[in-house]
Amino acid sequence: MLLTHLSLTDFRNFARLDIDVPGGPVLLVGGNAQGKTSLLEAIYFLATFVSFHASNDRQLVNFIAGREPLAVARLVADFRYSSVSTGAGHRLEVRLIQEKGGFNGTANLRKEILLDGVKRKVGEVVGAFNAVLFLPHMLRVVDGAPEERRRYLNLAMGQVIPNFAQLLSDYGRILTQRNALLKQLGERSGDPEQLTYWDEKLAEAGARIIQGRIRAIQELEILAARAHSELTRGQEVLRLAYQPSYDPTPQRPGQFALPLDAPVDRSGLSLEKIRNGFLACLQQARGEEIARGVTTSGPHRDELRFLSNGIDLGIYGSRGQGRSAVLALKFAEVAWMKQITGEWPVLLLDEVLAELDPDRRQDLLQRLLTVEQAMLTTTDFDLFSQEFTKLARIWQINAGRVTGA
Repeated sequence: MLLTHLSLTDFRNFARLDIDVPGGPVLLVGGNAQGKTSLLEAIYFLATFVSFHASNDRQLVNFIAGREPLAVARLVADFRYSSVSTGAGHRLEVRLIQEKGGFNGTANLRKEILLDGVKRKVGEVVGAFNAVLFLPHMLRVVDGAPEERRRYLNLAMGQVIPNFAQLLSDYGRILTQRNALLKQLGERSGDPEQLTYWDEKLAEAGARIIQGRIRAIQELEILAARAHSELTRGQEVLRLAYQPSYDPTPQRPGQFALPLDAPVDRSGLSLEKIRNGFLACLQQARGEEIARGVTTSGPHRDELRFLSNGIDLGIYGSRGQGRSAVLALKFAEVAWMKQITGEWPVLLLDEVLAELDPDRRQDLLQRLLTVEQAMLTTTDFDLFSQEFTKLARIWQINAGRVTGA
């Protein structure tokens, strides 16, 4: 998959950008707050329709344009599939339309998405264009809260697994309804059998998410371990330990818990077995959950841990080890998407060489030369080898303007 053209209007600090995008590596050079990361944000937004920085879409609209009664931030990507030798490319467009109304001038925003000129729902378009993103703060995937790791999995899987984004949305809606009923039963009492309908719905959706995560994590682990071994020159072995909140492989009575670094194979579990087990778990915990007013187990509480040579990096790993693990995971994500879709995603890397020692820098740059299309940001051009800079396209970014393209 190749991004061939990018157009931005009133997005972040880009009042207007219209630029052809080459294949291979593109190096974005500039000072802080000039628009380098915003450019990566725009491309990733076209793949996932969520921002990694903004808490809401209104923040993506250019500040000056946003003062007007009507403001439209527009993102357009022309791209083509590498596996298709003939035929036209595709155009993906996102419009963020902000209108001010009401007595207090509150701004309302709506999102329109068009694929090849036809309006579509988000769930219908996710996966049409794919991108993999690395940001320095993504180290929280390793050492942050569990929701950081769940969010990472959801965004990656949503791009390549058909209808997975819609499945997550359905699960969230069912969970909200079930929690509301649990709270009502706890406060006002009532017949607990009212939960049966929602239990079955939650178990059905939850089982599909659990099965999908089992498969995705297993496939990503193989690829990430290989990339991590290369980045660490064979000195460290990376493992991804999936810890589902509802574990479809429960321990037998009296069995000691396995240590974190003991792998568990859940790949052979059928969807029916996971569903039935999750449903039984919900029914067994019904009394406790009514008292607490929340659903205490399910994919919304899953955990994923990163281990290097058996050591949990989230607890004991250094910052450099965490950075290497996330980079390995990103390269694994690129290869995994290629395996599933037959297309290479666009790789987006923000200040990727910072905090890496010279050997790891060199190894990383060598890997990047083999990627179909990558965009990297930096404030320090000297971090890159002459071999890399000779082969890369260099863009200078200053105050939302790009030169050198």
